[in-house]
Amino acid sequence: MPESSSAKKNRAFAILKGLKRQYPTAKCSLNYKSPVQLLVSTVLSAQCTDKRVNMTTPALFSRYKTAKAFAEADIKELEGLIKSTGFYRNKAKNIKAACRIIVNEHKGQVPKTMEKMLQLPGVARKTANIVLGNAYGVIEGIPVDTHAIRISRLLGLTKSRNPVIIERDLMKLLPKKEWCNMSDLFVHHGRAICIARRPVCSKCPVSNLCPKNGLRKSEMR
Repeated sequence: MPESSSAKKNRAFAILKGLKRQYPTAKCSLNYKSPVQLLVSTVLSAQCTDKRVNMTTPALFSRYKTAKAFAEADIKELEGLIKSTGFYRNKAKNIKAACRIIVNEHKGQVPKTMEKMLQLPGVARKTANIVLGNAYGVIEGIPVDTHAIRISRLLGLTKSRNPVIIERDLMKLLPKKEWCNMSDLFVHHGRAICIARRPVCSKCPVSNLCPKNGLRKSEMR
């Protein structure tokens, strides 16, 4: 019998509670001190681990301290500083172009709305959600990265592989105030236990809520 929408919503909330108990200090794992640093770090994190990004950004942020500095950066120098994150030519081009817009149209400040964030080169909903939620406390959606895609599908919270659809599905199931936090919880869970190639289901705090194990109403309260 298909799971009802109310049952799925209850299960999603139970999953949220279980992950919060497991990872009570979960937060964005990128190191930053300003919105522009978070924006740059998030752009660099595409197809790259946060660990690698955090190894790269100290020298980068020492060289470029503001959006204006990034906007005026020598492209070859910028490429060299971020080369280890992969796809560095495209990332450098987008960072420089985005910061030029930030300087020219937003007085050097990263915008605080989804609409304006999405106008920046290299910024899609995931990046916008991460920056808005973590730098400004503005919750407009759920950052959907590879961890969120994989884990939300495994837990039966969505059937889609499309990040936009997955975000929409999760937003229907979870309280708005938890949207950004849920993404951080997925990241921590994906690294610690629900590892892509070797998930440790025996240690999973929400294993009893996973469809593969069957669901009991008493476990969703």
